[in-house]
Amino acid sequence: MNYIDLHCDTLMMTWQEEAGENIIKNQSFAVDFERLSKAGAYAQFFAIFMLYPEIFEEIKRPVINDWEYITSLVQQLNNGLKQTEKVKLAKSFQDLNDNLNHNIVSAFLTLEDGRPLESDLNNLYRLYDLGIRLITLTWNFENSLAYPNSKDPSIMNKGLKAFGFEVMEEMNRLGMIIDVSHLSDGGFFDLIKHSKDPIMASHSNARSLSNHPRNLTDEMIYLLADKGGIMGLNFCSSFLSADQDCNVSRIDDMVRHLNYIKKLVGIEVLALGTDFEGITCQLEIDSTDKLDLLFKRLDHEGWTSQEIEDFAYGNALRFIKEVL
Repeated sequence: MNYIDLHCDTLMMTWQEEAGENIIKNQSFAVDFERLSKAGAYAQFFAIFMLYPEIFEEIKRPVINDWEYITSLVQQLNNGLKQTEKVKLAKSFQDLNDNLNHNIVSAFLTLEDGRPLESDLNNLYRLYDLGIRLITLTWNFENSLAYPNSKDPSIMNKGLKAFGFEVMEEMNRLGMIIDVSHLSDGGFFDLIKHSKDPIMASHSNARSLSNHPRNLTDEMIYLLADKGGIMGLNFCSSFLSADQDCNVSRIDDMVRHLNYIKKLVGIEVLALGTDFEGITCQLEIDSTDKLDLLFKRLDHEGWTSQEIEDFAYGNALRFIKEVL
């Protein structure tokens, strides 16, 4: 089954490669170019997750500034792309379509956390020039754009900041994807109301089934679908299970979320956003070459071939065509 995955953190892992391994072929990773090609991926969105000092310490790397870090990961991806004919950078729907016609996997660059924008639109243009076409506006901390998801209602209800609205308008103009995963509920509602383009929740599930603030409420899913947006199924156990302490990501729970959302608003909002390399739980599907286990399970559950294709890649293709 062909597919598009809207979120993985594999680029962050390229600093920890084993000797003789890289992003082209690396069994230490959940995603690499070889397996993307063999598994039938149409596109993989590669996030540049902005590290914090404690994470630099955890991976035993010296702390560097945001732009040095961003440039480093972009360069690592580009270095890998130069060594393969199976994967190519994509910056638009036309690029994606051209790659599909030549049986090439598209690699899209994204930024997870708008922190580097630092209240300066020139930084948005810098990101665009580097090839980044999606920005997850916040991670788990406040930045110059907005407030993050939180269990504290006083934070969760806050919307976009003034600069966040400026960035929204400019991203709409440039043709960049606005990603609301990690964003506060207030920020989500601001974007639903004011963004000219559809928005995306690249790796979020249904809060009604798993009461995690990173997931979307039924109202948010309704609004997202009505605006033509999509949400990528996140494989993290605490976003899937009703038990927030669960450490096992199960296909049963994935299907439960997919069936719930499909019944709630229809198939058109559903997509994949695995969060591979960004999650540390025990995974029943732990690499990109095992995604077919989910597609086969959906077939067993009675999903039609068209419904499975829409979820796996069709809805994402439609969204990319409209926004990029």
